Amino acid sequence: MTIPPTTSQADRADTRGFRAGDGPRLVEAWGRSAPADPITADRFRSLVLLDPNFDPEGLRVAVAGDRVLGAAYAVRRLTPMAGTDLEPDQGWIPFFFVDPAARGRGLGRRLVTEALDWLRGHGRTRVDFSSYTPNYVLPGLDAEEYPEAAKLLESLGFGTLYEAAAMERRLVGHRMPGDVADRLEELTERGYRFGTPGDDDLVDLLALAGNHFGPDWACMIRDCVAAGTPLDRIVVARDPSGRLVGWAMHGTYEAVDERFGPIGVLEEMRGTGLGKVLLHLILERMRARRAQTAWFLWTGERSPAAHMYRASGFTTTRVFRVMRREAAR
Repeated sequence: MTIPPTTSQADRADTRGFRAGDGPRLVEAWGRSAPADPITADRFRSLVLLDPNFDPEGLRVAVAGDRVLGAAYAVRRLTPMAGTDLEPDQGWIPFFFVDPAARGRGLGRRLVTEALDWLRGHGRTRVDFSSYTPNYVLPGLDAEEYPEAAKLLESLGFGTLYEAAAMERRLVGHRMPGDVADRLEELTERGYRFGTPGDDDLVDLLALAGNHFGPDWACMIRDCVAAGTPLDRIVVARDPSGRLVGWAMHGTYEAVDERFGPIGVLEEMRGTGLGKVLLHLILERMRARRAQTAWFLWTGERSPAAHMYRASGFTTTRVFRVMRREAAR
């Protein structure tokens, strides 16, 4: 049985940087505060504590006695995502929360303000919630699930950049649609090749992902394969000249088999049906592994990709706001 904090505890809460021993209590408080998005100790360790950009002072923790009442996490790059770019103006707040019984006392505002002040002290003039890569917890703020958090961020000068949709579809009974099967046959007859990449193919795959879709995608693919993710979780496509023009995969993030993505097709190949072919080839593999569903955390709510997913049986499960605060605001 968990005893809720008293009003006096919330008023007396101290805020400070993360210390050894906070982790288990922080994970427990997170579960009480954000029951729609709980986190486990091993995920917290991987996404936060082992992040090469983690700085304990950036993780602001509110404590009363031996109880954690809330936290706000600020992070800036100490290690570049690619090349030497440390994005010196950019900071992120991937998450914040306050125990429900300690709300209404200004604690959330205090924590987030301290996180912003910490970033400003390190020269960060632009702060995003919560699109930090590679270790984002959620792609943005679900304002429907957390309306109080939305109001707090807006009051602190955050505005919405765009919306991201999380989607899902059932895989029980999945069959490749007839038009997609026909397109696969047509492309194969024209000399396109589809299949599991070999080790040598990873060089082209990482170049395609990094150069055309962002260094975070290349980083994620590299990390998941290095961690032992089998290559049969990936399907690549080569055109008749042998050029790698697209890929799709699953099990990339935290080795969760039912999590689809990422998927990428060269811009000049879009509209050819190649993306749908790759999508359904991966869904077939997921179903063969007895996956019941396929899901992913985000795509642009009104993007061409979202249209493709909906046409392939995916439905939106949540909508997230990616938000930004500029120092001038």
